[in-house]
Amino acid sequence: MEMDFIQIVNAHAGILHKVCRLYGKEEEDRKDLYQEIVLQLWRSFPTYRQEAKPSTWLYRVALNTAISLVRRQSRRVSPIALNNELVAIVQSTQSSEIDEQMNQFYSAVDQLSSVEKALVFLYLDNNSYDEIARIVGISNSNVGVKLNRIKAKLKRIVTTINE
Repeated sequence: MEMDFIQIVNAHAGILHKVCRLYGKEEEDRKDLYQEIVLQLWRSFPTYRQEAKPSTWLYRVALNTAISLVRRQSRRVSPIALNNELVAIVQSTQSSEIDEQMNQFYSAVDQLSSVEKALVFLYLDNNSYDEIARIVGISNSNVGVKLNRIKAKLKRIVTTINE
């Protein structure tokens, strides 16, 4: 059982790192989140029935853990919104255009709700609407509607950042 668990986690470590990058602000936060996700995966492994793909199960546990942790932390500390000047300063210090675009993307995604972040992440990771629906626990058609709304919202956020 332990070897099966380790094999699944190692095979899908990229998923864990993506979730941690998406929900962890600082490197230490990402490390803590990674450990918490692995702990929750270990706790839930005995109930994993292998009806779904391992990646689907892993996504579900990782995203639920990350969202729960973010909600707990948001109750303790109120977030400080960055104004456009601070965003511009951060972006101007980047050396390459790709870094700038990635920072802009993460800055825009940071302004989404936890569920919206999860949907974007799953979509960008090339999951089908069926897989996203199973992971998040909503219908296929609802996935499509939510993704379209999120895309429009991201477009507005990026436009605001660029002004």
